[in-house]
Amino acid sequence: MALPGPALALDVGTAKIGVAVTDAGRKMAFPVSTVARKSVAADAAALAQLARARGVTALVVGLPDTGGRMERLARQVGDALGAVLALPPHYVDEGYTSAEARTRIADAGLRRDTVDAQAAVLILEQWLASGAGG
Repeated sequence: MALPGPALALDVGTAKIGVAVTDAGRKMAFPVSTVARKSVAADAAALAQLARARGVTALVVGLPDTGGRMERLARQVGDALGAVLALPPHYVDEGYTSAEARTRIADAGLRRDTVDAQAAVLILEQWLASGAGG
């Protein structure tokens, strides 16, 4: 039986996008990097290159529960990347992921500049725990 392939998750912010990926069997999530935001089109192109290099077969995007500008931005980036990759974006409530990521980073003694990628890990873990990751 074939593995489902890696899933990629995004934690979209106004200045940076945290990126995480699963293993091919979608059992574990790992931080990848933080991408500096430029424009929706440029962000989608940079993220598509990263996704293709990892053989990504699913796209997960954290969706702020605040609505407004941040939710629109997350959807714009997710929809643009989904169109480039021909993958439908799965939107996941990202409430409190950045705060939880900061706690994890402090507890593990990691660098603070990894918070966005760690938040993307939490988004992926939530998606996997929901059973949506197959």
